[in-house]
Amino acid sequence: MSALSAGQIDGNSQTWSDTMAPLAKGIALKTILVNDNSAGNDALMVGPKIKSFKDLKGKKIALEEYSVSHFLLTLGLIKNGMTLKDVKVVNLSAGDAAAAFMAGRVDAAVVWNPWVNTIQTSGKGKPLFTSANVPGLVPDLLVVQEKSLKAKRKDFVGMVKAWYDVEAFLRSNPDEAAKIMSKVVGLDAKTYKVFLPGTKFFDQNANLQAFGPASDKTSLLGVAPTISKFLLDNKLMEGKVDFAKGLDASLVKEVAGVK
Repeated sequence: MSALSAGQIDGNSQTWSDTMAPLAKGIALKTILVNDNSAGNDALMVGPKIKSFKDLKGKKIALEEYSVSHFLLTLGLIKNGMTLKDVKVVNLSAGDAAAAFMAGRVDAAVVWNPWVNTIQTSGKGKPLFTSANVPGLVPDLLVVQEKSLKAKRKDFVGMVKAWYDVEAFLRSNPDEAAKIMSKVVGLDAKTYKVFLPGTKFFDQNANLQAFGPASDKTSLLGVAPTISKFLLDNKLMEGKVDFAKGLDASLVKEVAGVK
């Protein structure tokens, strides 16, 4: 991300929240493709005694501060009439948060896979709130330097087309796809395949919708104010972002043959 913001590389795969801080600084970046959304791979894990958010009042919740886990917990609390002041946040890395929860040192943990699956299969916890409950708010994007887009547009159009081929392969050959991707992260294919349902991979139609108007609350423009507020509230970003300026739907539209 730092290399992209510094202009040392042409593009990077990163989240919408990762992209906003450099945009607020005036760095000319463009989001040109949505690869996926987290749809359950990030979760607030609780023990059997926790039945609802109200049961979390005053409880210790382990998570990695200012990460997507912190963001997810904030959203879950707000949706249930609570705030971070109602709980005790314990700042730990995702792996340590999962370990602390399973050891009984905290009452809940917000983690991502593989730790979500680790906790579930241990029988010590279950998800109370996941990224599936907030569609569109945890997207992974292809973000590029504006100058690179102008100079290498044809290459980036090719990348959009290639991604659609990848997405189609993931749908039609999940077992083979799991074998390929699991090698990259050092997991066996069987374990990795468990995570696939927790990710919504974006095809052409999903991308066209994602680059739609702010009136669609799951579009990039629709979720932007919520993400921006979290970053500003936690002093992770300074200044306002022109969300539309950070998006370029023209490549997705060109590949789809629409205006």
